[in-house]
Amino acid sequence: MTGQELLQAYEKGGRSFAGADLRRENLRGADLRWADLHWADLTGAYFVGADLRGASLRGASLRGATLLEANLEGANLTGAGLT
Repeated sequence: MTGQELLQAYEKGGRSFAGADLRRENLRGADLRWADLHWADLTGAYFVGADLRGASLRGASLRGATLLEANLEGANLTGAGLT
C-alpha cells in the first residue's frame, strides 16, 4: 500500500490499516486520527505535522520515522518500535 492509497482509503471512511507496509512513505500533514495501524511497518515514514491522535500504533515499527510536530495525543504506542 502506498501513502496515497492509504490517504484515499481514509478519506472514504477506512480506518483499519493493520499490518500495512508504509516503509519510507511521505505522510506529511496527514490526518490519520483514530486510524488502526497496529503491526504496520512504518520504518522511515515521514509523519511531519501529521495528526495521529487516538491512532493505534500497537506493535508498529516506527524505526527511523520522522515524527517532528506530529500529534500523538492519545495514540496507543504499546510495543511499538521507536529506536
